[in-house]
Amino acid sequence: MVGIDAGGTRIRARVAEAADGTVRGEGAGGPGNALSVAPADLERHLADALREALTGGGGARVRSVVAGFAGGGEGTGRERARTALARALRAVGAASAPVVVYGDADVAFAAGPGAPADGLVLIAGTGAAAARVERRRAVRAADGDGWLLGDAGSGFWLGREALRAVLRALDGRGPRTALAGPVGEVCGGLSKEAVVRYAYAGHPVRLAALSPSGGLRRGRRGRARARAPRPGGRGTVRHGQGVGAGSGGAAGGHGRPRRSGRPAARPARGRGPGVGPRPRARAGRGGGGGGARASGGAP
Repeated sequence: MVGIDAGGTRIRARVAEAADGTVRGEGAGGPGNALSVAPADLERHLADALREALTGGGGARVRSVVAGFAGGGEGTGRERARTALARALRAVGAASAPVVVYGDADVAFAAGPGAPADGLVLIAGTGAAAARVERRRAVRAADGDGWLLGDAGSGFWLGREALRAVLRALDGRGPRTALAGPVGEVCGGLSKEAVVRYAYAGHPVRLAALSPSGGLRRGRRGRARARAPRPGGRGTVRHGQGVGAGSGGAAGGHGRPRRSGRPAARPARGRGPGVGPRPRARAGRGGGGGGARASGGAP
């Protein structure tokens, strides 16, 4: 069996024995959003992930394929996903395997503990969305409208807002910001030209690498610093009772969402290295960067 998780930043594929679930191979490819990635690129990224997962051949042994796609909800996105996946499977010699395609909300909810059929799921990765799941299918969604129209609070949104804040500070439209130094390191210089050049040098969703779980972090003393973005980086998936998860991960459960606890860190004090006062921030245990949370039961 082959399972595929096609997200906005990368595609992951895993091959396992149908009889006992023993994992036989894993692979990764480029971005997999069925709506925002060009069809030819989507097909190539899927083929790359499948080829790596099926190391040594073995495409002919594949008996079934299940895939979840960002942008793969009912309609155009799902049809694009099916078409690209069929061509990628053909390219690796697994064209005869039956295929089932889901949206990312469906597979994120299914990743929760147990086997709930109904509940809620919150996705906060490269994109962002919330959905109501009934009989293991998303029936109603909020946001998930892509980088151009929505995805508020997503990794991309956070990265774009960081660049916007620095640009406003550079031309006088906004206050000085502690993000200036780290953003300047990532962009290759602290100037409007350098920041704008970085932003438009590739696909827009690459700005997700500037989110707190990607290219920008806080040091031990609350000092903003830069970190080289890890291609396709994601948080660790963790499952637990209720909906409280650490930053950068995913949580699932069947209980009611629990309230955030006390702040995980005290607000930063002092001034940044020549870039103005530090922003004050608080994060509860339930907050954080990329990942998904699932909660069964009625909303």
